[in-house]
Amino acid sequence: MKLPHSYYQERTAVQAASELLGMALYTRIDGVVTAGVITETEAYMGAVDKASHAFGGRRTARNEVMYGPGGMAYIYLCYGIHHLFNIVVGGPGEPQAVLIRAIHPWEGMEEMMRRRGTPKLTTGGPGTLSQALGIHTRFNGEDLTDDRIWVADVGVMVAKGDILIGPRIGVDYAGADAALPYRYRVAPSRLHQ
Repeated sequence: MKLPHSYYQERTAVQAASELLGMALYTRIDGVVTAGVITETEAYMGAVDKASHAFGGRRTARNEVMYGPGGMAYIYLCYGIHHLFNIVVGGPGEPQAVLIRAIHPWEGMEEMMRRRGTPKLTTGGPGTLSQALGIHTRFNGEDLTDDRIWVADVGVMVAKGDILIGPRIGVDYAGADAALPYRYRVAPSRLHQ
C-alpha cells in the first residue's frame, strides 16, 4: 500500500527515519517499475540541525522543497556525481528530511543492473541506489503519492532489536551534531516478510 501524505506529515525526520526501514521505495521510469526495501536512513532535523541543508533557516533554490509539506522528494547532487534521494517530512515550514542511504533490491533487478552497468547489483549507498532506481535531480519536488516515485508498505517487518542506531556519515562539519544518533540501519539478511 502506497504511503499517503499524512504518513509523512505526521512524523519528524527522526521518527520517519526509523519507521521507513522495511518499507519499499518504488520508481516507475519510462514505464519500467523498480523497487528496493529501505535498509538504511539518516534523519536531518532542519533549522536546528547543523548537518541539515536548512540549518539556521537557510533557504536556497536547491533546498526550497524542504520547506514544503511532507511527502515530497528532495533530490540533490553530491560531489557533482551522486543524485541523493531524501523524503521531506513534517508540515510546511518545517524543513526536515530523511536521506535514504541503502535498499535491498525487491523488484526489477535486471533493469537496476542495467542502470548500474555492473554484473553484480549493489545498492548499499545513497548514490548507487538512486542510480539503480533511475532517480535523478530532475525529479526533485516530485509528490511521493504520485506514480513516478513512491514508498509502499509491502509487509516487511523489521524488529526494533534489529535496528542499529548511530551517528550519520560524512557530516563532520556539523560539529557536535555530527555525533547525533540519527542514522538507522538494518542488514538485509535480518528482514522478515
